[in-house]
Amino acid sequence: MHIVTGGAGFIGSAMIWKLNRMGMDDILVVDNLATSEKWKNLVNLRYADYMHRDEFAARIAAGGDPFGTTAVVHMGACSSTTERDADFLMRNNTGYAKAVCRYALSCGARFVNASSAATYGGGEFGFSDDHAGITRLKPLNMYGYSKQLFDLWALRTGVLNKVASVKFFNVFGPNEYHKGDMKSVICKAFKQIGAEGVMRLFRSHRPDYADGGQMRDFVYVKDCVNVLWWLLEHPEACGVINIGTGIARTWNDLAAAVFAAMGREPNIEYIDMPEIIRDKYQYLTRADMGKLRALGCDIPFTRLEDAVRDYVTNYLAKDDPYLDSREL
Repeated sequence: MHIVTGGAGFIGSAMIWKLNRMGMDDILVVDNLATSEKWKNLVNLRYADYMHRDEFAARIAAGGDPFGTTAVVHMGACSSTTERDADFLMRNNTGYAKAVCRYALSCGARFVNASSAATYGGGEFGFSDDHAGITRLKPLNMYGYSKQLFDLWALRTGVLNKVASVKFFNVFGPNEYHKGDMKSVICKAFKQIGAEGVMRLFRSHRPDYADGGQMRDFVYVKDCVNVLWWLLEHPEACGVINIGTGIARTWNDLAAAVFAAMGREPNIEYIDMPEIIRDKYQYLTRADMGKLRALGCDIPFTRLEDAVRDYVTNYLAKDDPYLDSREL
């Protein structure tokens, strides 16, 4: 059985969609649905069972392999970069990831963990996934630090030579609708443009970047799960591994792509960045993709304009915008 934690979430549900496309449905979904809308991500997918994260934690803590586990894709975490409860993030992100990792290794199962590009902080040490640089990284928020702590633990204990801990850059795409303020700018802009005809971007508060000229490595969720599948198929590929395109594009580029996909002329309004995030804001992210390519992964990444067009026209503009594998 393949276990996907955070399986009702954004990347987790996309991973189940990918597994379904590869002919697999012997999947245990682990999550905490509560009163969120995440359940809608599961409706169009095929899987064997669902289990609450607390029950799953209790089951694996009891020892043994109660599920016949062959692989664990650990996407379960609080992904809010503005979460202020550090103890919660320590338990939910760092501690839980360690426990699930130990369980997977005890079963001889492949373990793929979700780290984050937020671990790179302001980028002052670059964006290389070389292990030699892990210890000097300084995340700008507690979310990034909670992910960094798992990577540091895995490095210190030697676990990093047995698992893959992937650093996702700016992921966007279908099934992110439940994420509230953490939804991608594309998802938010589609509604904003439809309702008001305008897209709002943050002004720059640094003289070396124009308004909307801040840069991100935007990566489509479909490409991300293609890489995750490749990692499952290549258990020898271990360590911290970046998942991005290796290309940085501006927010203005992104805005132009959204307007084009919607068949509209660009109309951008620049607004002040909230003070609460100004000193924690990344002005540039660009994944160093050398390691993934050196490992032998030749999966291509979709050009920003093409990915945005697919997302807008085939999902956001549809009545049922969710990834669907029911007919596969």
